[in-house]
Amino acid sequence: MGMHIFVTGGAGYIGSICSEELINAGHQVTIFDNLTEGHRKAVDPRATFVEGDLANRDVIINSVKNAKPDAIMHFAANALVGESMTNPSKYFRNNVAAGINLADAAVEGGVKKFIFSSTCATYGTPEKVPMDERLPQKPINPYGESKLMFENVLKWYSQIHGLVCVNLRYFNAAGASAQFGEDHRIETHLIPNVIKVALGQRDQCEIYGEKYTTPDGTCIRDFIHIHDLAAAHMLALGREQSANYNLGSGEGFSVRQVIDIVRKVTGHPIPVVVKEPRAGDPPRLVASSHKIHSELGWRPKHNKLQSIIESAWAWHQKHPNGYGD
Repeated sequence: MGMHIFVTGGAGYIGSICSEELINAGHQVTIFDNLTEGHRKAVDPRATFVEGDLANRDVIINSVKNAKPDAIMHFAANALVGESMTNPSKYFRNNVAAGINLADAAVEGGVKKFIFSSTCATYGTPEKVPMDERLPQKPINPYGESKLMFENVLKWYSQIHGLVCVNLRYFNAAGASAQFGEDHRIETHLIPNVIKVALGQRDQCEIYGEKYTTPDGTCIRDFIHIHDLAAAHMLALGREQSANYNLGSGEGFSVRQVIDIVRKVTGHPIPVVVKEPRAGDPPRLVASSHKIHSELGWRPKHNKLQSIIESAWAWHQKHPNGYGD
């Protein structure tokens, strides 16, 4: 039997494709988004759309009460690490204070389940790799700190109000569905930026540092297909107790390896230029997703990086200017 899911940030990259997959699976979806980062064209036409801002407490409380959802999936956030280092106020206001308005709306609206889009950035530089949920959480930027702060808010709301809260700590979401893809107004993610070179929209791709303690000197990251991410969210709806889960493929690829695969997929040479390392970039971030495998039965189906990049390339070829708004 389908549920009614209230999705914040459903006009953004991850929220739009998770909404699409929820509807495909028979769920009813209400999307709440202020469109500052998301796109109206990324809203699945089968969903109910409410334009509003989580910072407006009365609006979000009334919207949740009117929708009467069974669960909330919270994707809305500011997510640029570099910006968080120059404007921490924005990140604590939007990711924490506005999030509290949503948590209060869940309590007042009688919502029993809350699935939170968290991040591996809550761990900071990991003490060991692969990274499991037992690692200490020591963020090294305000973005990661803001996500950890809201995880802690939810911990207490779970204990005090009985809200079942599942924190899904993403590694690197990538890829696209046939209809929806990645179109950030400020793009910092590696794969879409390399694809922009193949599309002729950029002259070259930047590599930030090549002297890390990795086989080829460039940072290693774990990439997860957006469809696998969506599948994890749907499995999380079945949890009857609060939990934290890492979401990744369990395999790491260096920046140079990613660029090489984009070259293979697109047939473009992709010129690169090496720049200075960015502050706070850990050499290696790879997930252990054993916990969600064992407890929810989740396993990534799209675990080949080439197929992930092929899906992104197909979408960007059809939408070279993104959503165009």
